[in-house]
Amino acid sequence: MIAIIVLAGTATGSVLVRQNSRAESVRPAAVPSTTTVVRDTLVDVVTARGELAYGPELLTESRLSGTVTRLAGVGATVRRGEALFWVDDKPVVLLYGKLPAYRELTVGRSGSQQNGGDGGTPPTGTGAAPGSGTGATPPSGTGATPPAVPATRGADVRQFEQNLQALGYTGFVVDDQFTAQTAGAVRRWQKDLGVEPTGVVELGRVLYSPASVRVAAHKLVAGQVASGPVLSFTGTERLVTAKLPAHHQALAKPKTKVTVALGNGTQAPGVVRSVRTPTEDQDRGGDQGPVVEVVVALADPKAFGGSDDGPATVRFVAEQRKGVLVVPVGALLALTEGGHGLEVIEGGASRIIPVETGLYADGRVEVSGPEVHEGMTVGMAQ
Repeated sequence: MIAIIVLAGTATGSVLVRQNSRAESVRPAAVPSTTTVVRDTLVDVVTARGELAYGPELLTESRLSGTVTRLAGVGATVRRGEALFWVDDKPVVLLYGKLPAYRELTVGRSGSQQNGGDGGTPPTGTGAAPGSGTGATPPSGTGATPPAVPATRGADVRQFEQNLQALGYTGFVVDDQFTAQTAGAVRRWQKDLGVEPTGVVELGRVLYSPASVRVAAHKLVAGQVASGPVLSFTGTERLVTAKLPAHHQALAKPKTKVTVALGNGTQAPGVVRSVRTPTEDQDRGGDQGPVVEVVVALADPKAFGGSDDGPATVRFVAEQRKGVLVVPVGALLALTEGGHGLEVIEGGASRIIPVETGLYADGRVEVSGPEVHEGMTVGMAQ
């Protein structure tokens, strides 16, 4: 007779341990519940808690000195050519691009242009003969020729000119060189902005983002000195930002397909947009240890159109087995001689057959072996 020894607990269910469980052992069936071996796809998932909103907030600072006089409203969408905030009542303008502004853009200046002359002629009336060495060098600080400033060249020029063209300004070629023609278009743009038409794009007058932004919060108010973060912003697309334990980071590569679920049971497919490590001043996981911040875009942006911002769960596929034989974990028997088995119910009797186990997922387990087949009736643990 087959004797029950102990009920052993596992991480995904309970496994019944039996003695004398060879395949030829047969006894009258006395199993109150059974299940069927099925062929199915088994998926092991890792879940991460997240938030449905507009993605991570980014901070912007002013590179211009002065006083903040206005800010775009919280929740407002700011598009190319529009102002995020104003310093000394002059706009700081959003343009599109991935390269941040890091220098002024100019057509260039010669030393004589900067000094109002050539800077190399001795002061009139000194009486110094040319080459005498007594008066050929102007007094320090009064006539020294400043260094020339070359025309700006580079990818940042092309990025700015692309924006200028997109805003409707013409008369220049979009390339990597800031020319006199570019400067002319800049003056027209500056007049429209209400700033001094110098033809030079000063550092801090424009800020770049890949697309339009949504103002998330004000960090300063009108009347404060433009120092440090002025405001924070996000993208305009609703996204889920989830915190995934760092040891599962390999599951969240960009373009990975995931499933997003809201608290109300609504589900929708999504795709990983980006992965990053939270900064020092952000939540880095707390009790759950190191985490990575995963930004997920919905495959259909309208999927959660009627849902409020709030908690969400992101499901990542850790492993998937297609077309395998599957039973509930509760049907497994731990054999005293080692390994696992199933109690097969046939013709009013039962017998134990050995099986190999594979993937465990969602309370089910993959099984295989020469004697197990689809449609077989097996017993469940008591």
